[in-house]
Amino acid sequence: MTNKIAIQMDSIETIDLEFDTSFMIGLEAQKRNYEIFYYNPHNLFYDEGVVKASGYYINLYENNLNYYEFKTKKIVVDLKNFSFIFIRQDPPFNMNYITTTYLLDLIPGKTKIINNPTSVRNFSEKIFPFKFSQYMPPTIVSQNLDMIKKFLSQYKDIITKPLYGNGGEGIFRSTIKDKVLNGINSNKNILDEPIIAQKYLPEIIEGDRRIILIDGEYAGSVSRIPLKNNIKANFHAGGIAEQTGLIRRDKEICLALKNILKKEGLFFVGIDIIGDYLTEINVTSPTGIKQINALNNTNVEKIFWDKLESKYNIV
Repeated sequence: MTNKIAIQMDSIETIDLEFDTSFMIGLEAQKRNYEIFYYNPHNLFYDEGVVKASGYYINLYENNLNYYEFKTKKIVVDLKNFSFIFIRQDPPFNMNYITTTYLLDLIPGKTKIINNPTSVRNFSEKIFPFKFSQYMPPTIVSQNLDMIKKFLSQYKDIITKPLYGNGGEGIFRSTIKDKVLNGINSNKNILDEPIIAQKYLPEIIEGDRRIILIDGEYAGSVSRIPLKNNIKANFHAGGIAEQTGLIRRDKEICLALKNILKKEGLFFVGIDIIGDYLTEINVTSPTGIKQINALNNTNVEKIFWDKLESKYNIV
C-alpha cells in the first residue's frame, strides 16, 4: 500500500492543462515517489464485498503536448490497497456521482479518501453555505415559479442557477424590467427541479474570489473577473485571473468555515466570495491553483501534499 494513490477523475485525454488541478496534484505526488493509478468514475464498481476500479498506472509530464502515458494495460485493482484516493471528477452532481460516494464509503478506513465521500455527498456546494447564512446574499431555493417571481419582484435584479451544475452553466440574470425569468420555462408553475435564486451582486464586476482552503486553512486565492457584459466569472466561462489576497470579510468567512471543514474531512475546498458574500463552498473538484501559483509565485500543490502527509504521518 505504501506510496500508491488513485485518482478518480474525468477523461485525462481531454483535460485542460490551463486549469486542471487534478493533474497538478498528481504531478506533485509523482515527484514524491507515489505511484499513480488513474480511473474514470464509471469504472468504479463493487464486486462481492470489494470495491474495485479498472484503469491504468500512469506517468505525468510537464509537457503540454505529451503530458501523460499509460504505464500498464487496463487493469483491475482493489482500492483498499492505496494510501489515498482522490475524488476529482467534475459535477454535475447527479445520481452517478452520488453512487460513487456510496461505493467509496465502503473502503476500509486505512485508505484515506480526499475529500471524505460521505461529506462530499452531504454538503451540497450551493446549499452548504446556508449553514453560514449570515455571510450570504438574500437567497431562496424553490421549484415554485410564483415564489421565484415574487423574489424577483422583491429584489428587482436576481441571479438564478441550477443546484448541481458547474462551470457557470445554466446561470442567468433577470431584472424586473425583463418581465420574464431568463432561462426558465415559464409554462410550468412547478419546475422539474429546484433552482437557487440570489439577489444580484453588482460587486461581481470586481471579480468572484476563489479561495482555496486546505484542511481548513487558507492556502491561496485568485480573483476571477468576468468578461465585459458577462455575469459569469468562472475560468471555463472566460473569467480573467487577477491577483488578490484576503479582503473585505474573507478572513472572517474562512475562520467561520475552518472547524466544520476539518471535522467533516473536507480537506481540499474552494470557496467563492463576491464582495462581502459567500456564494459557494466547492467540495467536489475545486480548481484555481494554477492561476494562484502564477500570480503569487507559490506552489499550492506542494502545500497540499505537505499538509496531507503531515496530517496522516506519511514519511
